Amino acid sequence: MAEWSPHEQREHDLTMNMFSISAAMVGVCLTAIGILRLVTAETKVQTLGDDLLAADAVFFATCCILSFWSFKTRRARLRQRLRLLVDTMFLFALVLMVAVCAIIVYAVL
Repeated sequence: MAEWSPHEQREHDLTMNMFSISAAMVGVCLTAIGILRLVTAETKVQTLGDDLLAADAVFFATCCILSFWSFKTRRARLRQRLRLLVDTMFLFALVLMVAVCAIIVYAVL
């Protein structure tokens, strides 16, 4: 790491944050699925929310795996591509989570 440029060090730090946040978001999605199951059982409301949350958990888990891979690779070009993929997938997963929240609020109210 000592031979990395400041830009490369910053990218590594950001990817490390994405790794941690993605892992936490998998847990959030799984918790939300459990809560949603309880709410839908009580109110008899059918929703796609739990299916979409499960897909979102897979996206966040994939971000976590790709981040970890980017830490381990020594090839700079592959590392850059993995980081771009992680960034893109992470943003997509966040947008999907917001959409799922809107669906859940609409279905429950």
